[in-house]
Amino acid sequence: MSLTRNTEAAASRTANSSALEALTRAGFIGYGILHLLFAWLALQIAFGTASDDGDQAGALRTLAEQPLGKVLVITVGVGLLAMGIWQVLEAAVGHRAEQGRDRIAERVLSGGRAVMYLWFAWTALQVFQNASESSADKQEALSAKLMESTGGQWLVGLAGVVVVGIGAGMIFYGATKRFEKRLKTGEMDARTRTLARRLGMVGYTAKGAALAVAGVLVVSAAVTYDPEKARGLDAALHTLREQAYGQLLLIVVALGLAAFGLYCFLQSRYRKV
Repeated sequence: MSLTRNTEAAASRTANSSALEALTRAGFIGYGILHLLFAWLALQIAFGTASDDGDQAGALRTLAEQPLGKVLVITVGVGLLAMGIWQVLEAAVGHRAEQGRDRIAERVLSGGRAVMYLWFAWTALQVFQNASESSADKQEALSAKLMESTGGQWLVGLAGVVVVGIGAGMIFYGATKRFEKRLKTGEMDARTRTLARRLGMVGYTAKGAALAVAGVLVVSAAVTYDPEKARGLDAALHTLREQAYGQLLLIVVALGLAAFGLYCFLQSRYRKV
């Protein structure tokens, strides 16, 4: 029991570190840049000029190709690593304002965010080292390998259902303005508060819609035994492009992703960390 308390106390001290907070806030800026580049790739797909995958890994590679790009990539990676550590600590000892099931749910969500941020940080390191192959290709290859194993199609289908659920959750999170409770709204003036609300609603909805489409494609890949559909966000954006009014849909999604990127900039200042 004493060991548990000591561990929690040490984690709490780390969570309250001013250095970690500064790095995390810088990480939100990097995360925002990542989504602006992601939005740019989505626009390129809309107009048929994309030269890389339409996902976060493609955005990092696009950043690496710019002047001082590799320095920027590793800077973004460090910020994402700090965000991952912050969410690990939130999952372990955070969300003390909540009670019971609400606290458990919030800690589980923080655990999921930690995995996502740490994965992006790892991807940034790979891009920095010129070792990052297409993430869409990796997802396709993994799905194909899983489908060859006993019960693999069910696992791929279940993963798709989970992704659909995450996407739907993000849409709900944005539409109901749940994100506002994570912001220091008391420190905002009326104009900034309105801007944050609008960017958050549009951004979370667009990102959630893209994820939901990606999840549906993964489920479809499992049902039809077609790993080519399981290429994550890249496949989702290309699939949207192929629909009636697909170009318009992709432009709207791209603008939504850009809104999320701008919202991340606001989070760097006003997010409760």
